[in-house]
Amino acid sequence: MENAKAIIVGLDKDHIIRIFNRGAEQITGYTKEEVIGKDWFKIFFPKEMLDEMNKVWKDSWGVKSHSYINPILSKTGEEKIVSWQMTGIYDGDDVSKHLLLSIGEDITDRKQAEEQLQNEREKLFVTLRSIGDGVITTDTDGRVTFMNGIAEELTGWSQGEAAGRPLSEVFHIINEKTGVPGENPVTKVLKIGKIIGLANHTALIARDGTQRSIADSAAPIHSSAQGKILGVVLVFRDVTDKKKREEELLKIKKLESVGVLAGGIAHDFNNILTAILGNISLADMYIEKENKAHLRLKEAEKASLRAKDLTQQLLTFSKGGDPVRETTSITQVITDSADFVLHGSNVLCRYAIPEDLWLVDIDTGQMSQVIQNLVINARHAMPEGGEINISGENIADITKETGLSLPEEKYIKITIADTGGGIPEKYLDKIFDPYFSTKQQGSGLGLAVTHSIINKHDGHIFVRSKSGEGTTFIIYLPAAAEQISRDAGAEAQAPEKTARGTILVMDDEEMIQNLAKAMLSRFGHEVLQAKDGREAIVIFQEHQGSDNPVDVIIMDLTIPGGMGGKEAIKEILKIDPEAKAIVSSGYANDPVMANYRQYGFKASIGKPFKMAQLKETIDAVLG
Repeated sequence: MENAKAIIVGLDKDHIIRIFNRGAEQITGYTKEEVIGKDWFKIFFPKEMLDEMNKVWKDSWGVKSHSYINPILSKTGEEKIVSWQMTGIYDGDDVSKHLLLSIGEDITDRKQAEEQLQNEREKLFVTLRSIGDGVITTDTDGRVTFMNGIAEELTGWSQGEAAGRPLSEVFHIINEKTGVPGENPVTKVLKIGKIIGLANHTALIARDGTQRSIADSAAPIHSSAQGKILGVVLVFRDVTDKKKREEELLKIKKLESVGVLAGGIAHDFNNILTAILGNISLADMYIEKENKAHLRLKEAEKASLRAKDLTQQLLTFSKGGDPVRETTSITQVITDSADFVLHGSNVLCRYAIPEDLWLVDIDTGQMSQVIQNLVINARHAMPEGGEINISGENIADITKETGLSLPEEKYIKITIADTGGGIPEKYLDKIFDPYFSTKQQGSGLGLAVTHSIINKHDGHIFVRSKSGEGTTFIIYLPAAAEQISRDAGAEAQAPEKTARGTILVMDDEEMIQNLAKAMLSRFGHEVLQAKDGREAIVIFQEHQGSDNPVDVIIMDLTIPGGMGGKEAIKEILKIDPEAKAIVSSGYANDPVMANYRQYGFKASIGKPFKMAQLKETIDAVLG
């Protein structure tokens, strides 16, 4: 007993100390002389523990063996945690000779280490539960041992339900493009012993069947002492919205790159069309209406105008196709556009648009094109007839509605749904690409133009479709900041009288100059010509104050390598603030064309134009 390192204490029935070995002296700091014959409780326990210890004493006295863990106080007041093994020593029936022999092991360091470990464990779990990514840990058999809150939310399994189950049962992943089940990341980590990333296009199928795009990695859990793999930790996040935003950005970039090319082509093509259409109009004036060539010329004119519509679509998603907006209601645009397209067809259109639908800032011409494109597609999807449902809705919180973080909160929602055959899933991510079409006679520009227009209006367009279940297009447009309706205003009436004057035509294309001269001469005007803005300024100034001043200038907006109409008009107005100028361009959607008065022009005319249009514009400016 004396040589034992443990505390050995013998107590009588009144817990008076009768035995106190050398181990007890070393651990408590007391000597035998200081404690023998004294009350064990009063020396080694604080007053607040006496009631508890008395209860323990009653339970222990008379019991052959008893275990207990409690703290005692050393001589210096330091608390020692001791694990006790108590054994009764009896001498017949004489209770006064009985002893309770207590053998105690000082486990203070061990207990503190356990508490520290437990605290670290709790901190770890709190941290894992607090982070924004999903976390799942498994043992080396691939069975779930822990899940944080995000993992529970994304998988649909709770920690209690998932614990002990194979990971593949809880964490069900597939390739979202092929639908093939993904490789179990735990198996792979245990095999190679390194951190791995999940494969591209990985989707998580939740317990309720919800599919989400996810990323990212799994790593082995090593023991710090031996480096042995104890399990695997899987960290993943929902990247569905991020992927949608990236895909939208990619579509925008693709359209922008095509738009740069398309704008240049459309501008040059419109110049050529102007010559074709104008010469057709002139030729038609030289023949009698009964002449067989008259019909042929009219058909050629129609074909030229159809080509004009095609270039207009190209310009819509080019750099020159920015919308010229006005605050207005979109309801009339929707109904007029859809009714026009469906006139005479076997397709019924139903509207559910509230009267209080918020106003929007839109280019009505471009938005009409959007509605027509979508309704035409819906009509083509129902060759045997069917139904189109168009509805409108005010959205007060776009983030809550779509999950996308957008600059504005208030939007209007337009839904166009048909009852056709639907779009195969493999085509859904391609339908907005330029020149992609599943129709034999389709140009593939309709939906590309639609997407571009909506994007340039700071809106978003989405599609939902399944083969055999119809197609639904959803458009979100920002509500106008000021909900004030603006009247479109009555169209200017063309004057009945025909005035004659001196017209200066400024254009870098010689064929356009010659055509304009032929047209204007036919109307009795004298025509002057200039190839760019600088030459036009010189000619205008030379005629200023003469007997034959320039009455009207027709200016091409864009002159490659030279001064265009936008710059030239500023100098002209310095010479004569009352100068009358008409701006003309193959970029019919250029803001200068729509807001010509802000730049000093009296009117605008887009290329290509017919002879009658040119005459009406000149007459209106001359008054």
